Amino acid sequence: MKQLLKQALEAALLLALLGTLAAARAATTLTLGTLAPEGTIYHKALLEMRDQWRAASGGTVNLRIYAGGKIGGEAKMVGQMRLGALDAGLLTGIGLTEIEHAVTGLQIMPMVFRSLEEYDHVSAQLQPKLEKQLDAKGFTVIFWADAGWVRFFSKEPVLHPADLKRTKLFTWAGDTKLIELWKFAGFQPVPLETADIVPMLDTGLINATPAPPVAALATLVHERAPHMLELNWAPLMGALVVRKAAWEKLPPNVRAEMLKAGIAAGKIVRSHSRAEADRSVKAMQEKGLKVHAVTPELEAEWRKEAEVFYPKIKGGLVPADVFEEVLQRVTEFRSSSSKTTP
Repeated sequence: MKQLLKQALEAALLLALLGTLAAARAATTLTLGTLAPEGTIYHKALLEMRDQWRAASGGTVNLRIYAGGKIGGEAKMVGQMRLGALDAGLLTGIGLTEIEHAVTGLQIMPMVFRSLEEYDHVSAQLQPKLEKQLDAKGFTVIFWADAGWVRFFSKEPVLHPADLKRTKLFTWAGDTKLIELWKFAGFQPVPLETADIVPMLDTGLINATPAPPVAALATLVHERAPHMLELNWAPLMGALVVRKAAWEKLPPNVRAEMLKAGIAAGKIVRSHSRAEADRSVKAMQEKGLKVHAVTPELEAEWRKEAEVFYPKIKGGLVPADVFEEVLQRVTEFRSSSSKTTP
C-alpha cells in the first residue's frame, strides 16, 4: 500500500510539474516596439505576423506590439532590448545603427542612390553581411524593409539647399556625429525624438523635418509643414530584429515556422510600402499639401550639396570599407543597366 501511495504521489508531482511547464510555455510573450504608427502597412503587417506566430507556436507564443513610439525613441528601444526589457523592434536604419554601425551604409549616404532599384540591388548585396554582424551583437534579423524615399517637409517652401539651411531642421537625438555633420554642411539641426516632431512644429522650435510620406500623413506632419520637396534624399530602411537570447529560447521547429511568417510579413511590407508612400502624398495633396517638383537643374544643385557630406561620412558615420562597397555596388548596377538598356 505504501508503495502504491508513493507512486501515486510521484505521479501527481510529475503531472503538476508538467502542468507548470505547459503554463509557462503558454505564457510566453514577446514584446515588440516600433515607431510605425498604428494603421500603417507596417503595423498591419506586424498584426498579421502576430497571429501567424501564435498559430505557428500552437498558441504558446504571443506578440505584444507597442506601435507609434509608445515605448520611446529607437535608442531607448535598443537600450531596453539590451537590458531584456523589450524583446524585438521594427527599427529604422537610425535605430539599427545603435546596434551595428555598418548599417549606416544603407541609410546615411544622401543621394547616392538615384533609384529604388539601385537601393534594392545594393541592399541585397549588403544584407547577408549585416545580418551576421547584427547576430554577433546579439540580434536576429527576421526581415528587412523600407519606407521609400525620405522627403523634406517644411512650413515655408524649400526648393534650394540654401532654403533648407535657413530652417530649424529636425534630426534624431542621440546621434552626435550626424548632428555635427549637418552643422558642418551649414544647416541648423535640432535634435529631438520623433514623438516631439509634431509638438515642436507647433511651437516653432523646428520648422522643417525629413520624413517618409507614410509617416508624415499618419502623424499629421503635413498639417504643420504643408510644403514637401519631391527630392529623393535617401531611402528610409529598417528591419525587424529580435533579441537572440529571447529568440533561441523558443523550440527550433517553432522558430522555423515563425521565421517563415516573418519573412512573409516582410514581403508584404516591401510590396505595399512604396505604393502606400505614393498614395500618402496624394492624400496629403487633397488636404492642402503643396508638392514642389525637382527639376534636373535643382537635382544637380542638391547632389552637389550632398557630396559635401561624403568626406565626413566616409570613415566617420559610415565605415570606410562599407562606404566604398556601396559606391562599387551602385557603379556595378548602373553599368549592368546601361548594357541591357536598348
